Amino acid sequence: MRTSDWLAARVAAAVPDTSHGRVLTLAVPGWPGNAPGQHLDIRLTAPDGYQAERSYSIASSGPGESVEIAVDEIPEGEVSPYLVRVAEPGDALEVKGPLGAYFVWDAADPSPVQLIAGGSGIVPLLAMARARAAAGTGAPFRLLYSVRTAADALYRDEVERLGAAGLDVTWAYTRQAPTGWPGRVGRLDAEHIAQATWMPAQHPLTFICGPTSFVEAAADAMVAAGHDPARVKTERFGGS
Repeated sequence: MRTSDWLAARVAAAVPDTSHGRVLTLAVPGWPGNAPGQHLDIRLTAPDGYQAERSYSIASSGPGESVEIAVDEIPEGEVSPYLVRVAEPGDALEVKGPLGAYFVWDAADPSPVQLIAGGSGIVPLLAMARARAAAGTGAPFRLLYSVRTAADALYRDEVERLGAAGLDVTWAYTRQAPTGWPGRVGRLDAEHIAQATWMPAQHPLTFICGPTSFVEAAADAMVAAGHDPARVKTERFGGS
């Protein structure tokens, strides 16, 4: 279910999560609920009437009128700097959604799931991991999470907790790893992806989210390794 109209919303909470990212909880009367993996549009209106709209993945799922998003600042963007640096509880905005029926996880599907996140691409994948934990399905999940440094990882503490509770987590650092890190540092390559993900014979359902170049490279690597292209689902984003 979704609404095609803009809904009035207010910021209920705004919590810094990294030096350039923030987790926001929105109170949205009339929100119809959403599936894990969906996104919404946010519209801001300036005092002079100028409006800016951007899409953001949703970190929460299920029924209710509280919606969680996480925003990574794009300094030259029109919307993300406001949401990360300016917005405070009580501030008004508008949302439309939920949007997207393709990039969603269904708890009734028993298939192994492979999640591959680049930076803030973790947001819809976290919604899936949360939904899996809440459903108690025991569906085998793996997460490969690529970030520049440990300090850049949105939801790092929660990902670690989910890992301790059964989510198979592999971290990848592209610029600097934590002290004592035994793995390589640098961009993900096909070999690294193959080592950290399900084998094609296990027929996993794969969700990849992140910047366009990251998503394309990861998807190409999965398909080249023998995964069914129809079971490799992608979501990409640009500046906001």
